[in-house]
Parts: sequence; C-alpha cells; structure tokens
Amino acid sequence: MIRFETSHGEFLVELFPKEAPVTVENFLRYVDDGHFDGTIFHRIVPGFVIQGGGLTADFASKKTRAPISNEARNGLKNTRGSLSMARTSDINSATSQFFVNLADNAFLDHGPRDYGYAVFGRVTQGMEVIDRIARVSRGKRKGYEDAPLEDVMIVSARRAQPATHPAKSRLP
Repeated sequence: MIRFETSHGEFLVELFPKEAPVTVENFLRYVDDGHFDGTIFHRIVPGFVIQGGGLTADFASKKTRAPISNEARNGLKNTRGSLSMARTSDINSATSQFFVNLADNAFLDHGPRDYGYAVFGRVTQGMEVIDRIARVSRGKRKGYEDAPLEDVMIVSARRAQPATHPAKSRLP
C-alpha cells in the first residue's frame, strides 16, 4: 500500500506486483527515494484522468531513471480508480509519471488499436480526494494544456501498512 498525502487530502493505493512486477518495482523505487514528494498533478482532464509524478510546482521536470518495459499486456484494465504509467508515443518510455483513471477507459487497455498503458495499482481509499482534484479549475499553464490553475501538490508518497480489521485478525 502507498499513502499519498496531497494538498487536497490523502488517498491509498494498492499495487499489483504479480501482474506488473517491473512497473511496481520501478514505482516503489521512486516512492522510497522520495521522488514524488513536492511534485504536482500537472494534467487534469475531468471524466478521464489526473496525471502527475514528474513535475515540480514550477513545472520543471524531475530527473528520472531509465524508462521501463511496458507491461500493458498483463490483463489489468484501465477502470475507474486504477493507476497506470504515463508514457510518450514510444511504447517503452514510462519513467515516473502515472495517472489515475477517473472513468473506465477501455481504449487505454492493450489491444489492436494501441499497445496500451500499463495498469499497476488501484485507489483503495480516498477516491473522493481524486474526484476533488479532478474538479479544480484548469487551463493552459507553463505550456501545459489541462493544467490546474492552482498547485495540486503531492506532499508525500510513502509505503503504508494495510489497515487491519479486528474481525479479521488471527490471534493464536
């Protein structure tokens, strides 16, 4: 689990290492390095996605590691609340930027139209925070279309233990 603290609230993300091992390992390295701290959600398209993980508040690109292999063929779907890796037109160009799907976006899945975008996690708590972010005013800013007109900061992203439920705990 990853806990994101943002300027608009917190949300939790479950990762899928079995289905997307390369992507999850890459993402966790960025989390552990503190890479996402102080980045922004720089692209917000209501009814589609919010995207972040690579730019600072002044829209400067953060240094990234080498791109990873695209795992879009893993069978996971770009459904509402899922996290996928952003990339360029180069299929294997994902580094640190990711997006959260605001709707079921089947056209982003691996298929005959396009190689697709690799799903590697999903929001398990705090989808209302994602929806709140999706409603901020947006426009062209620093050369980016669909940018929020106010900073939507990722204050921190840290590994978190899943919540334990007393009814499910196993005591000896």
